[in-house]
Amino acid sequence: MRAESLIFDIDGTLWDTRAVLAEGYNRLLAAEGREGLFVTAQTLRPLFGMVDRDIADRIFPGLPEAERYPLMRRCMASGERNLRAAGCPGYPGVGRTLEALSRSHRLFLVSNSEEGYPELCLEKLGAARLFSGCLCYGQTRTSKGRTIRTLMERYAISGAAYIGDTQLDLEAAREAGIPFVWAAYGFGRPETFDAKIEKFEDLIPLFD
Repeated sequence: MRAESLIFDIDGTLWDTRAVLAEGYNRLLAAEGREGLFVTAQTLRPLFGMVDRDIADRIFPGLPEAERYPLMRRCMASGERNLRAAGCPGYPGVGRTLEALSRSHRLFLVSNSEEGYPELCLEKLGAARLFSGCLCYGQTRTSKGRTIRTLMERYAISGAAYIGDTQLDLEAAREAGIPFVWAAYGFGRPETFDAKIEKFEDLIPLFD
C-alpha cells in the first residue's frame, strides 16, 4: 500500500488503556460515593473511539445530563492521572515499528479524545520525536473524518492511510477519503477495510 503519511488512531491501535482508565474512573466514583456506578475494562471496550458525551450517555444513562457530563469529565481526568502514574500499556512492537516507519513516512495521530490525550500517549510510548503532529476532537469539535481532513490540510499531506480498529475509524477514513487499515487485534470489527494487520509490526511490510 502506498501512502506519503500514516495517521494513527490511539486506543485499540497503539495501546490498551482500558484497565488503567477504569481503575481511575472507579477511584473517582468511590471518592464521590458513587460505587454503584462501577466501571470495568469490558465496559469501556465498545466505547473507545466515541466522544466524551457519547461515552457518558452509555456509562451513566440514569443520571440527568447536568450531572452526567461533568461526572464523565471528572472520571476522564482521574483516568488520565492514573495513566500518567502507570507503566506504558503499548502493544508489543509499537516502539520499534514506529521508529522504522518514521524513516520513510511522516507519522500523525488523530483521535476523538479531549486535548492532551494524544500528547500523553506519545509521551508514554516515548514516541513524540517520531510524530509530525496530532489533532483531536477536543481541538476541532467536528467529526473524526473532518478532523483527519483538517490535519491533512494543515500539514499539506498529499496521500495518507488511517490505521484504526473500529467501525467509527473506518467511517472516519471513508469521510476523509483515504484508505483504512484495520488493526484486527484491537477493540472492534469494522464491516470492511482496505488492508488488515494482525499485529502492529505488520505495518512494516505493508508500507515497505
